[in-house]
Amino acid sequence: MNVKIINAMKKNGPRNLQKIAQIAGLKYPTTYSRISKLEDGGLLATWAQPNFSKLGLSRAIVYVTPMAGMDALAREALKVPGYWLRVTRCMGESNGYFSIHAVPTANRQDFQQYLDHLTVSGIAQNYRIYWTGEQYTMVPNFDYYDAKLGKWRFEWDAWLKKLADASEGKAHKTGASWSMPVETAEFDERDLVILKELMKNGRVKLAELAKIFGVTLPAAKYRFDNIKKRGLIHEYVLDILPYAPDVSDLYEVRMDFKSEALMRSRAEVLGTLPFVLNYVSLRGSNSLSVRVYLPRGEMSNLITLLSTLARMGVLTNFSYVWLDYTTIQAQTFAYKDYTKRNGWHYDNRVYMAKLDGMVENMAKVRGEAAVFQPMSPITA
Repeated sequence: MNVKIINAMKKNGPRNLQKIAQIAGLKYPTTYSRISKLEDGGLLATWAQPNFSKLGLSRAIVYVTPMAGMDALAREALKVPGYWLRVTRCMGESNGYFSIHAVPTANRQDFQQYLDHLTVSGIAQNYRIYWTGEQYTMVPNFDYYDAKLGKWRFEWDAWLKKLADASEGKAHKTGASWSMPVETAEFDERDLVILKELMKNGRVKLAELAKIFGVTLPAAKYRFDNIKKRGLIHEYVLDILPYAPDVSDLYEVRMDFKSEALMRSRAEVLGTLPFVLNYVSLRGSNSLSVRVYLPRGEMSNLITLLSTLARMGVLTNFSYVWLDYTTIQAQTFAYKDYTKRNGWHYDNRVYMAKLDGMVENMAKVRGEAAVFQPMSPITA
């Protein structure tokens, strides 16, 4: 029943429980009770992903390798401009931090100059930045789950065949936006506040939104419906992990394809695999950045899969980093930095001055004690 409900929520969005119950073929009280139980138990979270392109923002993935001893400062430096969404410690091709940002499109070059300042100021050895399209998120494909046994099937041979045989001419249903510019939509400060609340909780009640603005419920509904109509909501994300965290790992995998057609057709297949949480295209290349969540013992099989695809010519290259999910720090987008009159506010002089102050302060407290994260007990 939970599987039916989750699939119905992904198909219809998480807000209309009556429609979700209808799609799942269940009664409304059963649907409401089960969703509440999943949410209360921390097993399911829903939130909205704004269409950043229509808000005049560009998404970026950044990898930073800090100088020795500068790890904590590098993490905080990535947050200084305020346009960050996620910051996570990573290991692998880049040993440092993986971050996601939504930066004003007009200030993309300014943001890269700020990242340059991280190396000039001695905080980072190097960095890499990839401008991306909008992210596409999946729910786990429960076709590979045996509910009676409580086990997942990992059919690597079958998945290899699908990725190898996918038709090159097949275009992804949402792929048109990968290479085409998206025009900004009309919006104001109140629209951004609603999007911020939806990004915190995709099922936030309209009554709560009405209370924030001190308006009537019909007025709040009218504004919410207009936000949907203008396409400011890119997708609803169902945040659910299919495998136990203590025996699983999170990775960011870059897959380079020899053509855009290959990339699009393989994206169709990747969206059906139970270990793929989301993917995003990297602008200016035929590449995808894919978020992978796998039981620890299956990682070697993933590397074998990627290596075989490279030998077959499907991939020209691939790389991956391990993400420490216990260090994930997240926030909504920088809605407070926008005004209808002046647009998005971005000031590199202020950000660099703050960064220089952090470096100077770091030199003064260099001898402070380290702060270690507590770990749960291990049973032998």
